[in-house]
Amino acid sequence: MPLRLFPARRAGILAFGVALVSSAHGVEYTVGPGQPLTALAEVPWEKLAPGDVVAIHGRAEPYREKFVLCVRGTAERPITIRGVAGPDGARPVLDGRDAITPKTLDYWGGERSVIKIGGANKPADTQPAHLVIENLDVRSARPPFTFTGRKGVQLYAQNASAIFIEKGERITIRNCALHDSGNGFFASKASRDLLIDGCQISDNGIENDIYEHNSYTEALGIVFQNNRFGPLRARCPGNNLKDRSAGLVVRDNWIEGGNRALDLVDADGSPELRDAPAYRATWVYGNVLIKLDDAPNNQVVHYGGDSGKPEWYRKGTLHFFHNTVVSRRTRRTTLFGLSTDDERVEARNNIIWNRAGGAQLAICDGPGHIALGTNWLPRGWVKTHGFTGGDITGAETSLTGDAPGFTDEPHDDFRLAPGSPALGSAAALPREIATAHPVKNARDLGAAGGK
Repeated sequence: MPLRLFPARRAGILAFGVALVSSAHGVEYTVGPGQPLTALAEVPWEKLAPGDVVAIHGRAEPYREKFVLCVRGTAERPITIRGVAGPDGARPVLDGRDAITPKTLDYWGGERSVIKIGGANKPADTQPAHLVIENLDVRSARPPFTFTGRKGVQLYAQNASAIFIEKGERITIRNCALHDSGNGFFASKASRDLLIDGCQISDNGIENDIYEHNSYTEALGIVFQNNRFGPLRARCPGNNLKDRSAGLVVRDNWIEGGNRALDLVDADGSPELRDAPAYRATWVYGNVLIKLDDAPNNQVVHYGGDSGKPEWYRKGTLHFFHNTVVSRRTRRTTLFGLSTDDERVEARNNIIWNRAGGAQLAICDGPGHIALGTNWLPRGWVKTHGFTGGDITGAETSLTGDAPGFTDEPHDDFRLAPGSPALGSAAALPREIATAHPVKNARDLGAAGGK
């Protein structure tokens, strides 16, 4: 079957009926036109308990309100904040511009987010857990926009995020649109076991500032899956997905644009993360990565560190397999940039296509070790664009040609067409990889990418 990375996610976007209905599972609070609650400020955010659901119904005007979640659900009874589609089928919008903070809440860092998780005085501070945020459009946490918080009218920080996790565990962000902010999504080092699933994250960043990104995370255990990452805002040179985590998995995503598609660097703020065994293994598979021509940096993926303290760097293995990488640069493209000789990439069953031709594609541009295994590469590819260092093995396993045989590359249909020279050529993955990280949405060689 052809790959469907981004199915329409309307399941679960249903009307809830009456608010404040107690059940064995918790209380449902419904907000919106014709609902018992008309504003988010009427929700008792500080009293949410296991099993509670806040159902936010779509309406013509955005909700210009913001809040903190500093509460705990359980594995069996998570606390869920759920958008309910409006008459036009669109997600409810939470807009940070001129947003008001409920007077029942008192929390620091209001300038960092529209929705914040963890870190508050009211409710009492705790480690949030077992939370689900789904089906919402959260936007516009950045200068020059302002909001009203505990200090009155305030300006958003440059590194503000649509959703900001200061701390928390077992948190799912699902089917949300996160955009028009400094960072679309941000998670700090005191967070763990995060799932970002089926979201649209694009159009974030700050003009002429390299420090804000579509997504910026540092956690112990984090999975990005089934998301569509689009380009950043115009003139914003940040990366698309930047991460400092231990136990990072990036699978079945569409990642288009950014200074780098993936910037996977060191946990510069957390010895706990650097000491975790999972820090030494990073998993990137089943993705479509598109390098656009406007990126200042020619690297697609950076792995290692950027703190300037090499002893903190990842110094492990980036497992990179069943991905489709397309570069639309008219200049040189480099697939991997590794920070030191202690970083390693295992690259298997990927399709790497460079519109400018094979001679403009290099595998690496510095130190480190890259093991290739049955990848499709454009004819004439080079190991490096003149940089010294680095060690590449397995080049003899590569398949090369003038084109991989995409169905319609100009229109982003990267499925392999009948007769493709790459079709059916993938090698079996090592058992330990195939068992731990089964590829569900790829076939043949590389990710059978589609729209």
